[in-house]
Amino acid sequence: MSSIAVKNKKRVFVGLSGGVDSSVAAALLKKEGYDVTGVFIKTWHPDFLPSASSPSRDGCTWREERLDAMRAAAHLDIPFLTFDFENEYKKNVADYFISEYKMGRTPNPDVMCNKEIKFGAFLKKARAMGADFVATGHYARKDGAELLTGVDTGKDQAYFLWTLSQEQLSRCLFPIGKYKKNDVRKLAKKFGLPTAEKKDSQGICFLGKTDMKEFLAHYMTPRVGSVVSEQGKTIGTHQGAFFYTLGERHGFTITAHNDRAKPYYIVKKDLENNTIMVSHVIHSGDKHFSHKEINLENVNWISGIAPDESKQYTAHIRYHGEFLPCQIKESGKKVIFKKPCLAASGQSVVVYDGDVCLGGGIVA
Repeated sequence: MSSIAVKNKKRVFVGLSGGVDSSVAAALLKKEGYDVTGVFIKTWHPDFLPSASSPSRDGCTWREERLDAMRAAAHLDIPFLTFDFENEYKKNVADYFISEYKMGRTPNPDVMCNKEIKFGAFLKKARAMGADFVATGHYARKDGAELLTGVDTGKDQAYFLWTLSQEQLSRCLFPIGKYKKNDVRKLAKKFGLPTAEKKDSQGICFLGKTDMKEFLAHYMTPRVGSVVSEQGKTIGTHQGAFFYTLGERHGFTITAHNDRAKPYYIVKKDLENNTIMVSHVIHSGDKHFSHKEINLENVNWISGIAPDESKQYTAHIRYHGEFLPCQIKESGKKVIFKKPCLAASGQSVVVYDGDVCLGGGIVA
């Protein structure tokens, strides 16, 4: 390769999490001729969880993850850096998560992590250090100014990226979005990566395997309350209405003997009286919180322009949820669904035009 070609190589900082996806992303970019630097992003972990100090893999053990990321970088013979965004993560992700639950809302910390950390603080610091792009192991694609869903529909992560702006998207690379997960595993073995056989991480990173309600109980005092049926009859107990989200079917206790045969879903919360209402049917017409029209706040349309109000789109209310037919009204601030759906305030509604992720907003 000529010295001119080396000088003109595009520089990319790859977020190496210690997993197989980001490792393969780095390997693919190096193979394509980029000047690749691996970066481990240190986030916040609560002191009271074993994962904050223990070398065990039972939690989200950042020291072990960082070591795996270092091994991958060493194998690929690329520079390795650690960016400490612990304070930013605590303030903009964890504190947000806790405060939303205290208000009875259902936040998505992965969306906020992408917005504030991976494509916020990380992108900003990478650019300041001379990087042309940042790359991650997200299962998503981009085509010019458009964000597309990942080829592997079972792993697609465009849902978590709806807050991206045009400027951010122009500086992002998603190398594995065109592959299916089993092909990524095969590539990892082909590249000889030490993460090739590593299991995928599950759940919210700063929690590891810790139950979310157990985590929240350190910040919110549990309050035993009643579980009531649609008819208003008390049929069980729960640990605090703010811990739960609409559509959830676990974490509360049904004590009425005749009411335990079928699963119950939470269809309404009353924080003032500390009760949750449950039903065997999650979408019970226009009752409770099932609505055809949902108002959005903190709206972001990736193109910078609200969707065409005359067109039909689809939307996800939760990750890997059903694609729901809808229209967008009021300059992008209202979603009108064909059928009533259950949506909790705080959740992300993400809108698609085929495999193009248009953006979205938060349920108001």
